[in-house]
Amino acid sequence: MQIFSQQKVSGKIIDDHQINVSSVLVFNMSKNLKSTSDVSGNFTIEADENDELRFIKEGFYRTDRIITKVNLNSQMNVVLLRAETLIPEVTIEYKPTGNLEKDIKHFSDSKKVASLKSSMEGYMKSPLNAPLPINEVPKTFQSHDFNAGHVNLFKVFGKAVRLVKKASAPKITAPTYGETKSFLMRVKAEIDLSFLTRLGMNEERIDHFLLYAERVNHLSKRFRKNFKPMEIEYELKTAFVEYAKLNKLSD
Repeated sequence: MQIFSQQKVSGKIIDDHQINVSSVLVFNMSKNLKSTSDVSGNFTIEADENDELRFIKEGFYRTDRIITKVNLNSQMNVVLLRAETLIPEVTIEYKPTGNLEKDIKHFSDSKKVASLKSSMEGYMKSPLNAPLPINEVPKTFQSHDFNAGHVNLFKVFGKAVRLVKKASAPKITAPTYGETKSFLMRVKAEIDLSFLTRLGMNEERIDHFLLYAERVNHLSKRFRKNFKPMEIEYELKTAFVEYAKLNKLSD
């Protein structure tokens, strides 16, 4: 008789300033299981290889991760990016030509319509539809209490480090036309876009897709001052899933 043990994935969730993020909803979309991160950003959830985990918290961009063998054997590190004031995608009459130099003017510096901002802010502040699981600290993450009877130097130094990092981190602001253009040019030069060329997409089609990804995921706003190749590539591949459906592309 064979006994199949349940596999669990453990990890830590931080923001882009290396600060622990608590009360994050960790949702195993493949198994319909839920968990939450504790006060230290740690989480544990049942998962198998190739399961898809989704990390959701108000005020942050949603992040999806596919479980690999590495994740089953070691702690997973998840970074959530804080969401700025976003404006939902609006329908425009302009039809892209595929010319990056020309088309980018029609996708940058859009008007911030008050009603759209209000709608998005209302959505971000609305409660989750599904109730959050009970937030308990797993025994695995519990350690000796070094603070008993003493000043917590770890917290003192930790706060000092976070203040320095927060002060030195670049402020996220809306890009200008020139900044967006330079950012997309850098993406083409430094990011591996072989997943596009394998589909037979030429430079014109690739430019068309990059403009779509920029408009949907606000890439230049989030990454032009802090260029993170791995995160940018992940965002591009995520955007391409919907882009492929809209344009009827397939491997």
